[in-house]
Amino acid sequence: MSTTTPQGQGPHTSSPPEAWEPLLRLMRIAGRPLERFLRIEAASGILLLVAAAVALALANSPWADAYLSIWHTPLGLRVGGFAFERSLEWVVNDGLMVIFFFVVGMEIRREIHRGELSEWRRAALPAAAALGGMIAPAVLYLTIAGAPATRSGWGVPMATDIAFAVGILALLGPRVPAALRVLLLALAVIDDLGAIVVIAIFYSSGMVLSGLLVAALAIGGVFAMQRIGVRSKFAYVVPAIVAWAGIYAAGIHPTIAGVVVGLITPVRAWLGPEGFVLGVRHELKNLVHVDLSSIPPHELADSLRNIDVARREAMSPAESLIAYLHPWVAFGIMPIFALANAGVVISGASLDAASWRVVIAVVVGLVIGKPLGVLFASWLTLRLGIGKLPLGMTKRHLVVLGVVAGVGFTMALFIAQLAFVDTALLAAAKLGVLVASGVAAVLGLVLGRLLLAPVATPGAAQSADEAESSTDA
Repeated sequence: MSTTTPQGQGPHTSSPPEAWEPLLRLMRIAGRPLERFLRIEAASGILLLVAAAVALALANSPWADAYLSIWHTPLGLRVGGFAFERSLEWVVNDGLMVIFFFVVGMEIRREIHRGELSEWRRAALPAAAALGGMIAPAVLYLTIAGAPATRSGWGVPMATDIAFAVGILALLGPRVPAALRVLLLALAVIDDLGAIVVIAIFYSSGMVLSGLLVAALAIGGVFAMQRIGVRSKFAYVVPAIVAWAGIYAAGIHPTIAGVVVGLITPVRAWLGPEGFVLGVRHELKNLVHVDLSSIPPHELADSLRNIDVARREAMSPAESLIAYLHPWVAFGIMPIFALANAGVVISGASLDAASWRVVIAVVVGLVIGKPLGVLFASWLTLRLGIGKLPLGMTKRHLVVLGVVAGVGFTMALFIAQLAFVDTALLAAAKLGVLVASGVAAVLGLVLGRLLLAPVATPGAAQSADEAESSTDA
């Protein structure tokens, strides 16, 4: 059997046969800085911050009218006599954000299956911290802005932004042990679940039973397809869209459809890594004993199809979709959401008394209420012996955790959109979220550097032990 391959056609070819090598090389050089940036753990948070700053600058610039008019651009679909038209802002908040909530739903399901929420002893501390971090901000908000005109915003300071929070911890570098990152992620996942429940119950309009029936039938269709073994992810797009339409028609915010479909996405792999290796090895073994130059195209296609099935089923559908969608959500949908919602007009604007109450209530809720709620609930859980502090963590780490949890950017802005119809109060809530998130981020970085000592790496610890031994000798 011949093992040679034509020049430029081997498995390690530097470029596709149709590509022009000089242009391809130029694109690769230009793309290297972007690739390095996307590998940074805090990259998503940095991009969100840039998007928010751009939106804020545009909203207070001579181009403010153009900026605002862009998001009110009507988009629609017309088929015969049926017409569906909404603004670009609606498409972002009620359409694209469904994908964000879909990923959140899958992450919650994964954590419940085999993550930090799979055992009650491990889940007790982050669950209590998340619950305390939701109740305390809401209580403080109602204490400050409990008047009938402003009380609807009590849910705004309840949520933690995962991307920003993880980015802040990443900026603290070796001062943050792995246990603190895991605890923050578990807290943020439960926090998101709580925010989703709040949106579904308190920030949805009156229920329409016919819409709920359509959504229930679509969800039932998803379960039926799973039971008969439908594995193609694209096959589930249609029932997911029907579920979204049903929930929207029912008067519930349509992003809840993304959460529901995410929660029922399978988290167990069919073949797994071992099955993938065995399947690929079997196909390669068959190909080794034939002349590749004379193999019929349909036989090669069959082998490649079997390899593709093994690759697809090596991971669970949830894991595979999270890995595929997470970059699109982190570097596409969330920055677009920030561009659409962080543009608060503050130049030359005077806030009335009600608006000031909303701003102060949101800031106090996130900056003070979050850490107080997280710390008190964590202390009570540890005191009662219900949960335990992860290895490598101290109470100082909990202080930093509580402060960083006060960064409530994405979900807080989203709830603000649902909480206020009045544009002045909505702008005040957005301003409060932006100020509070900035203050919480700075406080988290400062306290992290003041309270947390760098975690010694194994190599550094070994060098320190050797130096101490030599000194003793």
